[in-house]
Amino acid sequence: MEPWNSTLGSGFILMGILNDSGSPELLCAIISVLYMLALTSNGLLLLVITVDSRLHVPMYFLLGQLSFMDLLFTSVVTPKVLLDFLRDENTVSFWGCALQMFLALTLGGAEDLLLAFMAYDRYVAICHPLNYMVLMRPRVCWLLVATSWILASLSALGHTIYTMHYPFCKVRKIRHLLCEIPPLLKLACADTSRYELMLYVMGVTFLISPLVAILASYTLILFTVLSMPSNEGRQKALVTCSSHLTVVGMFYGAATFMYVLPSSLHSSRQDNIISVFYTIVTPALNPLTYSLRNKEVMGALRRVLGTSILPTHSTI
Repeated sequence: MEPWNSTLGSGFILMGILNDSGSPELLCAIISVLYMLALTSNGLLLLVITVDSRLHVPMYFLLGQLSFMDLLFTSVVTPKVLLDFLRDENTVSFWGCALQMFLALTLGGAEDLLLAFMAYDRYVAICHPLNYMVLMRPRVCWLLVATSWILASLSALGHTIYTMHYPFCKVRKIRHLLCEIPPLLKLACADTSRYELMLYVMGVTFLISPLVAILASYTLILFTVLSMPSNEGRQKALVTCSSHLTVVGMFYGAATFMYVLPSSLHSSRQDNIISVFYTIVTPALNPLTYSLRNKEVMGALRRVLGTSILPTHSTI
């Protein structure tokens, strides 16, 4: 086929999940509700963490960063999906596609590293409580967050430039929810096998290394928690850690399916469903996972919004 680049045509055509759905209107409504839930829940959590001085501790600082990343991540993808469906136009320019890819990779990579740093925070808090405010002082927290953003953005920039340098065929239909590397490589009019191998190796390294650190942290935490004499302290530690592990499971499960499993083991339709999960569903559920079972967050919500809006009972 004749190659195509940024000087030809109007761009790519995103054939997202709405195009393959038997009930696109219903699915569009569900995605809209989930997006509004993501905006509301993450926005409220950020507001509460910022306003309430009792939450100005490392754990909630990192949680606020996670909410900020989720808010941006879902906003990079969801509004365009909904607007394209309403306008019946699902094109994206070459540079618009490159920008969306860069932002999605940056936010996904930053969240990947941040979840590992949050596990380290819980390890220090539970296993070394007397040194917690020294090991997790504000300068260290900002350094961890900056490391997440810098490493993720550098990796995303390299992948975006390398992916978009390929000549693309004139069949410009991307059978995916957003501009991501695997579906774009299927359109390349060149041999991408070496890059796909490099992408696989880097994906495994970037995903598995933090995951190993998380599992190591929680293994040490488990041994410490089981030796606690207080049932109440043990229960509180387990509930806090279970919330984080739930978020870790949702994020790494979807990312592993997309970037670690060989492409031959999953179809374009499965990739679309998974992309909806980690760009729309997970950002909506993360703040609920952390806040609904957390007494301190629920108490802060009542103080900020008023006791008439929220119930006085919490899980722990």
